[in-house]
Amino acid sequence: MVLKDFLLRKKSTILKKWFDRVLETYPPETQGFLGRQKEPFANPVGSTILEGMEGLYDELLKGGELVKASFFLDTLTQVRAVQDFSPSAAIAFILFLKKIIRDELPTGPGENHFFDDLGEFECKIDQLALRAFDSYMACREKLYEIRIHEIKNRSARVLEKLSSAHEKRQQERDPGEDERDPMDQMERRKIT
Repeated sequence: MVLKDFLLRKKSTILKKWFDRVLETYPPETQGFLGRQKEPFANPVGSTILEGMEGLYDELLKGGELVKASFFLDTLTQVRAVQDFSPSAAIAFILFLKKIIRDELPTGPGENHFFDDLGEFECKIDQLALRAFDSYMACREKLYEIRIHEIKNRSARVLEKLSSAHEKRQQERDPGEDERDPMDQMERRKIT
């Protein structure tokens, strides 16, 4: 039996352990919700994580260049990027898969015939981790750009309101009031 066949046969067990390990990275109250609620509409984050992990696993088993894996990887890193994870904690979920697979491999005498293929498979997992880091950083940059844009828009609205209030106050002012306004007095001094 080759490693790929073994991993296909163990797919549901490995995915469950992987998902459980990812849940451990969340606070206890979040773990309970994400792990308990299976309905995608009631638990979109948990559903997205599970679907993304399954997609990544399938793409790893297909071999090749992992081009389609980018979609699943980007989805997972987007979820992790908006949460309060450090970059290393956000992408560590990919590396969890290596230990989970090693723990599932048979350990009896003469059963290490998977280890030749395992090195190559783990190399692909490492490639995914590197891509995940790039994807995570791109997501974080986008989040910061959005926040900066929001701050600029909010500041512009505040300045517009202040300007509008000042203009309204200027229009409602008594003609004799100009003489008491220090700013107007300064302007008059500059002119004369």
